[in-house]
Amino acid sequence: MTLFVIGLLILIAGIIIARSESVIQQTGKIVRLAGLLIALIGLLTSSVVQIDAGQVGVKSLFGKVQNDVLGSGLHFINPLMVVTRLDIKTQNYTMSGVHDEGAQQGDDAIRVLTADGLEVTIDLTVLFRLSDADAPRLVSETGVNYIDKIVRPVTRTKIRDNSVYYDAVALYSTKRDEFQSKIFKSIEVNFKERGLQLEQLLVRNITLPASVKSTIEGKINAEQEAQKMQFVLQKEKQEAERKRVEAQGIADYQRIINQGLTDKQLQYEQIKALKEIATSPNAKVVVMGKGNTPVILDTKN
Repeated sequence: MTLFVIGLLILIAGIIIARSESVIQQTGKIVRLAGLLIALIGLLTSSVVQIDAGQVGVKSLFGKVQNDVLGSGLHFINPLMVVTRLDIKTQNYTMSGVHDEGAQQGDDAIRVLTADGLEVTIDLTVLFRLSDADAPRLVSETGVNYIDKIVRPVTRTKIRDNSVYYDAVALYSTKRDEFQSKIFKSIEVNFKERGLQLEQLLVRNITLPASVKSTIEGKINAEQEAQKMQFVLQKEKQEAERKRVEAQGIADYQRIINQGLTDKQLQYEQIKALKEIATSPNAKVVVMGKGNTPVILDTKN
């Protein structure tokens, strides 16, 4: 549109020059022709608008926003219209306590009070996108700076509103998924009313006060020590049971042997042992006396 205005100005200047003295009339005609050409080019370029992929165009004429939107591609429009391009791809907004990690510089984590009066720090990422059908309403009611006007304040407010129903330790451990689901639903409703679609809410980190964290770590260490001691005791019980079974087996063996052996069987085993000794090249056997117990003399030395 700027090029069209410049062309008109040049055209008017050419007309004025053409009406001047005859010496510069020819120059005025050239200027007039150039101005007309520039105005036509400006009018043509103002009538054609390109919308890139992942964007929509919202038209406004003299400040009034039109209800229809322009999709991706080339469009011919009224050259007097102003087209505002909006991104409809998935966007993310992170609020983090780590420097340069979030959208804002410095510590941008959300500090909330829990049901037990403790301050908990939450790092969060919001995944959302603009609803293309609601783009005209968003532009007319909010403008293009919807992140600072909607996404950031609504998210922080809803998290603070819901955190008061949970204790700090529960929020950190057992109730984390429930808390995330609850704030997702509340933020989703508010976003939808403003023309935004909430896709996902990621609670990245929940930081407890140092005193509470130390208490939890001490409790976990105590539980681990108790589990370790329980394992040791269980192992000792198993070892004691093994020894008891072993002793019982030995006792049963001895009882069976005592009950099954007779004098004749013992005498037979004795004779077999003496025979093996007698046939050995390393010893001589001499049986002396009338008793049952022989005396064995080694005559090798």
